[in-house]
Amino acid sequence: MEKKRLLQNNNQTQETKEINILQNAQDLKMILNNLSWKILTILAEKEMYPIEIAKQLGIHEQKVYYHIRKMEKTGAITIQRKENKKGATAKYYKTTAPAFGIELPITHKPTQNTYIPNIPETIQKFFQEFLNNNILDGKIIVGSPQPHGPFKTSARDGHYAAHLALFMGQFTKIPNEFAIKLDVDVKAEKEEKNSLILVGGPGTNLLTQEINEHLPIKFIMHPSEQGFLFDGLTSKKTGKKYTSDSAGLIAKITNPWNKNKHIIVIAGNKAVGTKACVLALTNFWQKTLQNIEDKNAFATVIQGFDLDGDGKVDSIEVCE
Repeated sequence: MEKKRLLQNNNQTQETKEINILQNAQDLKMILNNLSWKILTILAEKEMYPIEIAKQLGIHEQKVYYHIRKMEKTGAITIQRKENKKGATAKYYKTTAPAFGIELPITHKPTQNTYIPNIPETIQKFFQEFLNNNILDGKIIVGSPQPHGPFKTSARDGHYAAHLALFMGQFTKIPNEFAIKLDVDVKAEKEEKNSLILVGGPGTNLLTQEINEHLPIKFIMHPSEQGFLFDGLTSKKTGKKYTSDSAGLIAKITNPWNKNKHIIVIAGNKAVGTKACVLALTNFWQKTLQNIEDKNAFATVIQGFDLDGDGKVDSIEVCE
């Protein structure tokens, strides 16, 4: 079956759910049988095996098996899991979608300012602590473009946050307050206890500098008369060092100032490394997040590459 999405307006919000499109009239006939429909409704609520369904409906189990086979053949239901019961294997079935329908070959009409993307579960899992009723719950922090901090540096990677915010706009709504702030403003307003997405390395972003000691992959910062000297990234796990300008870090940790909040760090050794990390999340998230296990803690090193030779990073590799 072809999978699409249903969109409906619910007061001031829009809701979607996946729908399987039946391919022919025979498939439609198989699930619209009265008993098939009852079984389908039951399996939409929870997974069950045929004997359970038969007991719930008060009918012979052979009837259930007959309709189960028909609906499995059409792709309306599938085996969710198997379990041994009294020496036999019980197959638990579940519907393949919360909705089914038919589609006539009529030209689509454009919607009004509506775009509902199919956001992968991996991306939603990575950002889920930063959403509250689909509204961004936190701040994106960039370094000030004015000379600031112990190095008197001027950030040149803040515009990469715009690309990140545009990407996040696919699955989150804009909050009432400004979502992006400068590091100097956050420091002044003492907002460190919020959920934060830090864009930029410790040389240009004061918050990244403060959080560095809590990261599983750290920026190497040597004390000097000017404050610190930077010598790339080092990993606690592997002991490796990454000194390339186009290398960077993507990390997600519990906020050390507020254990109920989280911090994501997207930062490079130089501005080009920060760009590589932003591209890793927005354009190459499949390989960037493929090894994510703990939703509360994640860290990886990204290396940016210029594949088309135009002097700009356009691809990445995950180093660890």
